[in-house]
Amino acid sequence: MVEDDDIDALSVQRAFKRMKIANPIIRAKDGIEALEILKEGRVKHPYLILLDLNMPRMGGLEMLNIIRNTPQLESSVVFVLTTSKDGEDKLAAYKQHIAGYIVKEKLDEGFEGLVKLLDHYWKLVELPTS
Repeated sequence: MVEDDDIDALSVQRAFKRMKIANPIIRAKDGIEALEILKEGRVKHPYLILLDLNMPRMGGLEMLNIIRNTPQLESSVVFVLTTSKDGEDKLAAYKQHIAGYIVKEKLDEGFEGLVKLLDHYWKLVELPTS
């Protein structure tokens, strides 16, 4: 999870716990920290990335561009989780081959709807293992 907002990060973690999803969550507070974690191999394959767009130091779109242009990371499965409803942000993210663009405001059940989506995705979709 790449999220600078402590409340949103905690809400996602609590939703995982409530839904009894045991997958570990590794959090970075911005794109720079997330790229360090990924490049150092601190996250094992397969994995999903939940990526906020509006963060300090390095935002989500810049991080996505680096991921897609780094051979060891280019196959990463990324879901954008953001407050941005901007059409240009959405288009830019999809041009970087994201798996989905989720606006936080639309998560009316809190983050449990998101966790259900990710759990089903994780169980049904074949993810890259390297």
